[in-house]
Amino acid sequence: MSDAELEAELRRLAAWRDPATMGLYLNSDNPDVFKVRAHHRLIAASLAQLGPQNDRLLVITPPQVGKSTLVSELMSWWWLTLHPRDRIAITSYAASLALKKSRTVRRWVAEHGHEFGLRLQPGDSAIYDWSLTTGGGIRAAGVGGSLTGFPTTGVGIVDDPHKDRAEAESPLMRTRVWEWWSSVFLSRLRPGVPLALVLTHWHEDDLAGRVLAQEGRVEEGGRWRVVHLEAIHTGLHGPDPMGRAPGEPLTHPAIPDEDQAALTAHWDDKRRTSTPRDWGSLYQGDPKPAEGALLTANLLMARRCPSPAEAQRRAVAVDPSGGGRDTAGIMAGYLGTDERLYLTHDRTAVMSSDAWSRAACKLAAETGAQIIYVERNYGGDMTTLAVRTAWDALQREGVIPSDLLPPYVQPVTARTGKLLRAEPIAQQWQEDRVRTAGAAGPLVELEQEWATWQPGAASPGRIDASVYLAYGLLRPPSTAQAISSPAGISLAQAASSGRTGSGLGAVRLR
Repeated sequence: MSDAELEAELRRLAAWRDPATMGLYLNSDNPDVFKVRAHHRLIAASLAQLGPQNDRLLVITPPQVGKSTLVSELMSWWWLTLHPRDRIAITSYAASLALKKSRTVRRWVAEHGHEFGLRLQPGDSAIYDWSLTTGGGIRAAGVGGSLTGFPTTGVGIVDDPHKDRAEAESPLMRTRVWEWWSSVFLSRLRPGVPLALVLTHWHEDDLAGRVLAQEGRVEEGGRWRVVHLEAIHTGLHGPDPMGRAPGEPLTHPAIPDEDQAALTAHWDDKRRTSTPRDWGSLYQGDPKPAEGALLTANLLMARRCPSPAEAQRRAVAVDPSGGGRDTAGIMAGYLGTDERLYLTHDRTAVMSSDAWSRAACKLAAETGAQIIYVERNYGGDMTTLAVRTAWDALQREGVIPSDLLPPYVQPVTARTGKLLRAEPIAQQWQEDRVRTAGAAGPLVELEQEWATWQPGAASPGRIDASVYLAYGLLRPPSTAQAISSPAGISLAQAASSGRTGSGLGAVRLR
């Protein structure tokens, strides 16, 4: 065997490592066609582990990052090279898409099959159902289509069962997909046959939502292993499978992994040009129902203000991590000369008490805030102590100038439910008394929380922090024109003295 033949054989053997490595092998003559990034390696490793003991895999990623190519096409080809007698089902919301994927795998058999002992069965010309001489093959079908007479003995693949948001939000269409999944797709799986589900998580009750609700995640004692990769990792769904810290971007086929600035810019552009709901579902895999929201996405976008008024009084508000949560809401803003509240900075993230207190102090120093509002329900006086301790430490470390006077720390006690606290501020937003003027671009995550939160759902920290800012800085509408001094009373102070409507007494500052 020549050196060239030995090298070719070693590359062929290495290609069996996982579907991503197989993709590099198939495209070795044209490496620009398929580039393996960090997220491909992770997904490919998860696919390679599929088997009787690990038989359910759910992949949720943003669009256009190569997940369908990897899960539907390369996985099918890789599996057939290892299990040439197995029958694979490839399905998608449209039969034409499933057929396209089947055609690609069939082409690879024709071009590279001899390298792995695979040959097409003579006479099998149908793209939707073809076989190998070894007995294996592929059946392609659309969601709702038939798999009758085709027992899936290798792996079952469902790639984007929901066409778009409209179909995913239709109870009738979601039920149609679920009934097909139950009565057609699962019924064709032989015992022990694994399956991979890859999709855009459009709705909380879409196919991903239902299978997780019924069978649960592996880490919770359930059946499904979940690869959930957000465009920008938030930490809200637990540790990142790629090991990213909150705020780090997802890798992309068109951008080198090491170019973090370009990756961040790409995803920031997607965030700026998407509605909050689409950013949440398409790019973060975090759908929220729109029904019952206090504010609409359109109104929130209309309240973005590129040219805000001058500042009278600046503040930072903190909804600390606690009470069963690890996300701390940290917002900064100011009362403008036009008597509007402008929300300017969002430093909300998963962090400990030491981390959120330092983050709040650094933001206060950065923005020149005169006051820090901090919610004390779960920490009592310790929340105030945490902020003061952090300020002192940051000055000793040289992070904050030693001659900078510390802001006043104002504890906030939330005495009523979240809805009663948020409704009056939502009204102020509707009356154009609250605007966003993000120093680094639109405050998309804040808008998303306001546009999707419903009573009874988990309490997002951004909403609470922005509510505390509004209660602390906004003045009652009836007296706004008569008060010109920055020391004028706030909504919360007016509420305590009975000068505003009943809802505005929901938060008490003291």
